[in-house]
Amino acid sequence: MKILYVFPHPDDESYGPGPAISRQRRQGHEVHLLTLTRGGATRQRHKYGYSVQEMGEVRYQEMQCVARVLDLSGMNVLDLPDSGLKEMDPREIEAVVRAEIERLQPEVVVSYAVHGISGYHDHLIAHAVVKRAFVELAERVTYLKRLAFFTIPEETAAASKNPNLSGSKPEEIDCAVEVDQVDRDLGCQALDCYVTYQDTIERTGIKDDIRRQGRVTFELFGERHDPPLSDLFDGLV
Repeated sequence: MKILYVFPHPDDESYGPGPAISRQRRQGHEVHLLTLTRGGATRQRHKYGYSVQEMGEVRYQEMQCVARVLDLSGMNVLDLPDSGLKEMDPREIEAVVRAEIERLQPEVVVSYAVHGISGYHDHLIAHAVVKRAFVELAERVTYLKRLAFFTIPEETAAASKNPNLSGSKPEEIDCAVEVDQVDRDLGCQALDCYVTYQDTIERTGIKDDIRRQGRVTFELFGERHDPPLSDLFDGLV
């Protein structure tokens, strides 16, 4: 089957569901990634003396490494304004998301949960526009089967070194994808691709979190599963 992940920034896919992406590819599914921005506005650029455009190009090149490590079936990195999605007409963002969905025709689409995990406004906007694009398209196409939102359990958020994280309650988690050591290792290798972010990666302890966690969790829009499904494609035909 085919799945499309939609996130606002480079590294969102690796900070989040990287091990699940690895598992899905090793199972033979098509996994595509749409990133709305090149992430050039990050404050990290000042460390290297890069302009927004230069940092965006560096991060784009880092994402080519991620695509190889996670064996992505396809990747599309747009250049919408990083940290400026809130200033855009949301219909413009919805249009590019909708266009990518129509081009790829995936069965499953994934973005951030409503809290965005970090609460960052670009994450919140991504959740809203992806949901809007999905439900509008699902009314008139048959290939769309499921909308999933990447999340972390609230206890994981509470235990994190980052005090700003939010998670989902146990009853909100509808799918928990088990990932083995190979997938966790590849998830960490994907993070290694972001050379300009290694100090942040080290400070947040995200690699330790990935190595500890044996599953990647999702909420499913319009569905309720208790116990949670073990795969994002469970029950789809």
